[in-house]
Amino acid sequence: MSPVTVPVFLSGMITCVLLEKLKWFGYGVKLPVNVLKVLSEFDEEESRKRTKRDTVKLIMQGFIAVWLITGLALHLAPVGLIGLTVIVFATSFTGITEEHQIGHAFEEALPFTSLLAVFFAVVAVIIDQQLFTPVIAWVLTYEGNMQLVMFYLANGLLSMVSDNVFVGTVYITEVQNALAAGQITRDQFDLLAVAINTGTNLPSVATPNGQAAFLFLLTSAIAPLVRLSYGRMMIMALPYTLVLTLVGLGAIASGHLSNSTENFYESGLIEHHKAGSSHSAPPKH
Repeated sequence: MSPVTVPVFLSGMITCVLLEKLKWFGYGVKLPVNVLKVLSEFDEEESRKRTKRDTVKLIMQGFIAVWLITGLALHLAPVGLIGLTVIVFATSFTGITEEHQIGHAFEEALPFTSLLAVFFAVVAVIIDQQLFTPVIAWVLTYEGNMQLVMFYLANGLLSMVSDNVFVGTVYITEVQNALAAGQITRDQFDLLAVAINTGTNLPSVATPNGQAAFLFLLTSAIAPLVRLSYGRMMIMALPYTLVLTLVGLGAIASGHLSNSTENFYESGLIEHHKAGSSHSAPPKH
């Protein structure tokens, strides 16, 4: 994925710096002095009250964060199992042993969790009714690099209005079926997996619907305190949506993804998948 993700990352960082310097789209606003004073005093007060026990808790939470990132990056276990271990470690290593103490940690996430349940139901209906099958069949009529571009665009448009992970799940399932039916090769499947992954993650920043992190922030208790609305999030995300989407599209449409992947094969950095693994779709995050 690096032929797409590396230029996208660099473009995103440049966009971030420019927005802060130019103060466009609501960025670059300095923290008021009185607010900074209140935060500083609060930090000093908390630091004075912090005990060794509290310090150890913070250190353990840092180790748990490292485990979460490492486990997901290296695919050490299924995503759900990694999440479960995080809950177990976070409670046991910080001294939380009573059920009523754990319950408070989930209260903030209840609105977000209810939305996830709705999304799961919607995706189940989409898969069961094969609603995306005509779109998949139409996109598969294209060949070569244009097929990657069309998958990227189709995923991107849908991910703007629905959760990107669920859209990606539906598309990768349909593409896996196409692979099993012999409509595409395994190498093309791998390229399509990259197009689907990037297509569902880059354009989806356009709305809180597409990104779970945005949606969680919008439904949290902090959103009304900082006057964060749905429209405000869309406005602030607009420059990133344009830059990231266009750079990702350019990396695929120009043939950079296909050419770089071929170079990786020739240099031995990656290997062609064997026929026996053709029915195993790559994990989706």
